[in-house]
Amino acid sequence: MAKDYYEVLGVDKNASQDEIKKAFRKKARQYHPDVNRDNPKEAEERFKEANEAYEVLSDETKRAQYDQYGHEAFTQGGGAGAGGFGGFGGQGGFGGFSGGGGFGDIFDMFFGGGGHEPQGPQKGADLRQDVDISFEDAAFGKSMVIEIQRHEDCDHCHGTGGEPGSKVETCPRCHGTGQETVVQNTPFGQIRTARTCSACHGSGKHIEKPCSKCHGSGQTVARRKIEIKIPAGVDNGSRLRVAGEGEPGTKGGPKGDLYVYIYVRPHREFERQGNEVVSKANITFAQAALGATILVNTLDGKVELKIPEGTQTGTVFRIKGKGIPYLRNPKQRGDQHIRVTVETPKKLSDKQRQLLLQFAKEGKEDVSVLKVSKSLLKNLGEKLKDALDLDK
Repeated sequence: MAKDYYEVLGVDKNASQDEIKKAFRKKARQYHPDVNRDNPKEAEERFKEANEAYEVLSDETKRAQYDQYGHEAFTQGGGAGAGGFGGFGGQGGFGGFSGGGGFGDIFDMFFGGGGHEPQGPQKGADLRQDVDISFEDAAFGKSMVIEIQRHEDCDHCHGTGGEPGSKVETCPRCHGTGQETVVQNTPFGQIRTARTCSACHGSGKHIEKPCSKCHGSGQTVARRKIEIKIPAGVDNGSRLRVAGEGEPGTKGGPKGDLYVYIYVRPHREFERQGNEVVSKANITFAQAALGATILVNTLDGKVELKIPEGTQTGTVFRIKGKGIPYLRNPKQRGDQHIRVTVETPKKLSDKQRQLLLQFAKEGKEDVSVLKVSKSLLKNLGEKLKDALDLDK
């Protein structure tokens, strides 16, 4: 006994056309061969049932006949007249999924899989290469050689795919396009789709004897050394495009491009902030108090920096034009900013201590705590030494 069409699609008898269409698409996805690889035949049968139900219920006239007479409406002598609906295993419907591209291709026509490929020349794929460079190289730029791996025309057959001396002709099935047209009947009418030629597998050529090195592909994998120029001022994560150094194109198309992603190693002394360089410098108490001229490191080497008297810790000095060159205008550079830290001496000689005490007295600073502390520490030290001397 034939199954009820409404039950097959899982909809109510009062379902709208939109609900019927959605139910059919859901069933089609459910019974796709990729989802039912363990039992493709059963999935195909279930799709046939869903398609048969949809073809009737999606047509208001056929649906009305089905609601009144059931399946008898579409059989010989039934309510729909001689010939009825025409059956679902012959020319109607999908013809029992015979010929053409099979069940998977039918599904693709409904849901956009298609397999259609452009016929004209196509640009080759782009390649990516990552490089690490130093802080200085990023600032001033450099030329360097990198090694990449890509496909190139086979040097044995020169890209023809055929063994030297053998014939390479245009594919008789697709006439060199690499595609063939498939016609299918669907509930929406006749649909034509293009797919990769089954005879030449998209190459558009018929090769008498495939190349012994590339096995007919016309290409081999090769490693190539390429010289690139890192421009001055690049930053971490910058991308450099090298035109025409990517994968080869197809059907006479141009090569793809090579994209070099640049990663800058951190510097032990300098930090980059845009086009500015930030660094640190230590100065002594005397230099901070009296002022001095010190040598500091820059990207161009050591330069003199004048420290005015009375400089405090945290003061930032600027050296103009010692930063990073601008990427679009390398002649223009940012500045370098140097933050100074005043170092407090950890050890003092007796003379230095006396001088500092005198300095403090001149400034009317209270240093009595220092004297007491020193006396106490000396006495405590002697007592601790006596307590630990086990020989006494």
